[in-house]
Parts: sequence; C-alpha cells; structure tokens
Amino acid sequence: MTTRALRSIYQLKVSLKGLRPPIWRRFLIASTASLNDLHQVLQIVMGWADSHLHEFTKDDIRYGMHDAEFPSAVRNEAKYRLNQVLKQEKEKLLYTYDFGDDWEHEILLEKILPFETDTQLPTCLTGKRACPPEDVGGIWGYRAFLEAVADPAHPEHDSMLEWATGDIKQPFDPEHFDLAAVNEMLRG
Repeated sequence: MTTRALRSIYQLKVSLKGLRPPIWRRFLIASTASLNDLHQVLQIVMGWADSHLHEFTKDDIRYGMHDAEFPSAVRNEAKYRLNQVLKQEKEKLLYTYDFGDDWEHEILLEKILPFETDTQLPTCLTGKRACPPEDVGGIWGYRAFLEAVADPAHPEHDSMLEWATGDIKQPFDPEHFDLAAVNEMLRG
C-alpha cells in the first residue's frame, strides 16, 4: 500500500479562458493551502486588484467567501484545502473573478511534487501576457480596449490609455509580464 504525503507541492497552471493569444501563469503552492489562500495567490500572479467577488467551482460544487445570508449556496473557501479539491494530476478547477466582467480562469493541476522545506512557496515559475485592466468589460471589452490603445488615431485611444495607465503617454503592453515583480509581491 502506498501512502500519500500529507503535504506536497502543487504545480498549477492558470489560464484566462476565452482569449487568444492566451494569458496564463504557472506557479507552485503548498497542497495544504486553503482555497482562500489560492485566491490571494491568483490575484497576485494574474495581476488583478482583488476588488471584486470571486468563486471556485469543481464538479458543480461552489466555493467562495462565506455568506451568512446564504450559507448553503457556496461552501466557505477558507475551510477547504487545495488537496481536498484537486487530488490528482490533470484535474481542473474553475475560478471566476468579477461577476460583472465574468473572468473565467481554468486551473490545471499539472504536477504533484514532493514537499521540500527549502522551496519558497508560493512561487510563480513563468507566465505570458499582461492581465486585462480591472473593469474593462470582460473579454469583449478587453478586445475593444486593445484595439483602441493600439491605434493612436482611434477616438478613444487617449482616454483608454489614461484610464488604464494614468498617463496618455504611458503605453499599455499586452505582451508584458514581469515575473520578478510577481514573485516579489508573493514574498511580501
């Protein structure tokens, strides 16, 4: 009989659904992290501002922030560990952020690695492309935003840049991903 370690390291890949080219991150996290901890890590690695509601879904079971008014609608994410929800490599979990823009993220358990005490957790290993700005209007709004900021002659070019970056002279680079900055925030 083989026994699984009580604690291991999960290598996860999170991909923002519905966009091409894809926006994704690969990171390591303790298998014993709560879903609430995972939410905090996702906010950092993806580049969100944690200013909207969110929810995890696996096998039609919903996990999120505890709501005293509707205690049975969503399970309290703080009471569930990652290894209680994702148990085997290749299993997936859905993470929805901002119910207005409805950003859906697919979380794939790529590898279960042995726990090593000297491994810095959580750690982002790699990723591609910038996170969309908050409140941009979901997938369709982000596409319109990219079109506007890419064309200086577009009537909304300056206003979109100022809204997203705070300065019409500061470009928005949809290809930019700063791994070092993400890992610094994860350690902070």
